[in-house]
Amino acid sequence: MPTASQVLGTFAAALRFEDIPPAVVERAKDCIIDTVAAATFGAQFPWSRMVADYARRYGSGGPCSIIGSPGLHVHAPYAALANGVLAHAYEQDSIRDPGVGAHPGSTLLPALLAACEETGADGRSAVAAFVAGCEVMFRIAHATHHSPETLGFHSPGLTGTYGAAVAAGRVFGLDARQLVNAIGIAGSLSSGLLAFTKSEHGAMIKRLHLGRASESGILAARLALDGYTGPETVLEGKFGFLDAYCNDADCDPTLLTAGLGKTWETSLICMKRYACHINAHTPVQALRELMAEHAFQGADVAHVRVEGSARLLSHHNIPEPADIMKAQYSVPFCVALALFRDPDDPRSFDASALDDPAIRAACRNLELREFKAGAESVRSSRVTVRLSDGREFARARDTYKGTPREPLSRAELRRKFMLLTAGDAAAAQLFERLEHIETAPRFALG
Repeated sequence: MPTASQVLGTFAAALRFEDIPPAVVERAKDCIIDTVAAATFGAQFPWSRMVADYARRYGSGGPCSIIGSPGLHVHAPYAALANGVLAHAYEQDSIRDPGVGAHPGSTLLPALLAACEETGADGRSAVAAFVAGCEVMFRIAHATHHSPETLGFHSPGLTGTYGAAVAAGRVFGLDARQLVNAIGIAGSLSSGLLAFTKSEHGAMIKRLHLGRASESGILAARLALDGYTGPETVLEGKFGFLDAYCNDADCDPTLLTAGLGKTWETSLICMKRYACHINAHTPVQALRELMAEHAFQGADVAHVRVEGSARLLSHHNIPEPADIMKAQYSVPFCVALALFRDPDDPRSFDASALDDPAIRAACRNLELREFKAGAESVRSSRVTVRLSDGREFARARDTYKGTPREPLSRAELRRKFMLLTAGDAAAAQLFERLEHIETAPRFALG
């Protein structure tokens, strides 16, 4: 019997653009558009500039671009590293819903773009490679049942390497055997620890995990093309990915290949609405809906209670975040911010929010409880608000704007794109080009 990586590699090598349902193509294009916007906005931050400077120092002279750095061209691994950090720089990049610990935009697109700029690949090939990478990555992530994070690993840094290797490998022209080797190599390049969630400082490292996954994808694909080998049992075998990174009772090897070519995992891509961790999205959206419906402001609120999954308490209960990066990971902070600022605008999550006494007080005083009864998913939450005049309102949410069940329309995606980019005529033209990426003779942003 073939191993999971052999099945996945064979599928990825054989996938043609014509095999992909039109709705899946559109979802992939939406993710590409969304990621370009997130990376463009993310280019301004110090942690992004540091990595771009690193790429300039060691990678100059290549054909690949770094988003937000006009005129800078570096070699593919450095472009993938930098653009992956940029895309994840401000918690606005895409995920899967239901969540499994995978970020398709910030791990797939940087490796894909670098490979296309190096080879001159066309847009049709780029979309097919993106879908191939996503189908492989999401299945690997799904098989873990998100259990690596219970052990302290940051899942997108682990799973992203596989998807990036497949996406880049497709563009580089790897055959099925070589893609199996690329997947095998990728397994030894997975990395990322959640130590930042429990430390006072150092949350900047979270951004690097996604860039490293993309960079490692380029490394795995290029080495495999040249004949480097990796274990074909890397996913389900002894000391393989599931064995090493997961709780045994929490993973399911059958999900590695389930529905391959019939059920399209790419359809489960979810775009973010707010510049914060996805586990804050349902409570923030519920709160903002209550505020609009009952016409109250943050100053009118006496108490807020958020009920959610055990994960909200184990990973996201951070009442005193030390920097904005950790604040974006804190559910109490994000909900508190939404009382006083517009969370739809990523600029609301700037450093001044950390010094806002009203937001700080609301964050410290927010009550976070585990909520099990009636919870549909790990994202499910219920927000209860008590006003100073004694009135009380509550709303439960299992989904949020941007999920496959409540997708952003192309018009809403365009609004987000223009908000995160310069918002000028050049940005509008880029959006329109990306809308029709499959017709481009060469996939590049410039």
